[in-house]
Amino acid sequence: MRIKALGATGRLTLVRALFHRFAFAFLVCAAFILMVLGKNEGVLIERTRAVVLDVLTPVFDVLSRPASAVSNSVNFVRDMTNLRTENERLKAENQRLTHWHTVASKLSNENTVLHQQLNFVPEPDPAFITARVIGDVASGFGQSLLLGAGARDGVRKGQAVVSGENLVGYISQVADHVSRLLLLTDINAHLPVIVDSTHTRAILSGDNRDMPRLDYLSGNANIQVGDVVVTSASGAAFPPGLTVGTISGVSDGVYRVSPAVTRDQLEYVAIVDYGLGGVQSFTDKPPPPPTRRGKGGDAKGVDPN
Repeated sequence: MRIKALGATGRLTLVRALFHRFAFAFLVCAAFILMVLGKNEGVLIERTRAVVLDVLTPVFDVLSRPASAVSNSVNFVRDMTNLRTENERLKAENQRLTHWHTVASKLSNENTVLHQQLNFVPEPDPAFITARVIGDVASGFGQSLLLGAGARDGVRKGQAVVSGENLVGYISQVADHVSRLLLLTDINAHLPVIVDSTHTRAILSGDNRDMPRLDYLSGNANIQVGDVVVTSASGAAFPPGLTVGTISGVSDGVYRVSPAVTRDQLEYVAIVDYGLGGVQSFTDKPPPPPTRRGKGGDAKGVDPN
């Protein structure tokens, strides 16, 4: 029995010695084989990986359920804690809205009665066309956009172009199916505006910079950064009150206006007909001919030619 035990111990020692001697070579060969299999048998590796994921996914799902349950419980308790505060806030807001709804209804009724007593003629609702921006032709010499609507769609030269309640520019050229939008930053863009907080009148002039300037300001009003600039009714070009932008600062003694809408934000715009002449229409009308008195005292036109 002792000899047999020593024989078994010797064989085990021999196996261990061989394993330690050739273990490194064996691992190198195994790694090489796995690299070859991973290189040439990508489909097999992917399938094996998919099978492993299919097997482990239910395990991960079971392990994640306690943590998910705890998280949901914490969120539920937090929501219940904030529910009372949110309910009180909504009640107060509802009371304020109810109050202002009553005030607005009363003012609306008074406005209707006053209009009837004064025989007030309301302004007609403006007509508009929605067009898509199809081209950007900005350069160092001008800043304009091409719109996918033209004369056949009812677009006319001088009409205002807005985005929401903000003025973007006006139509400068019209073809049958395409029109050109002259942006407020273009060097040829000029329109009358008012600084809303001080009621200071001025002319907004583009100079191909990102921020147009204010020229010909009326008076020495205290204009502050952030003041809103809106359109003026002067010249019957646009209706008053369209937002143009805000005062951004003073550069070289000139107030600069940050446009409410920038060129890169435009995709669809509205071409609006307010029933006015438009910003350029007065330049398209020839001046009336001078008159002189005839022998009979009647006014006669003088042929300019």
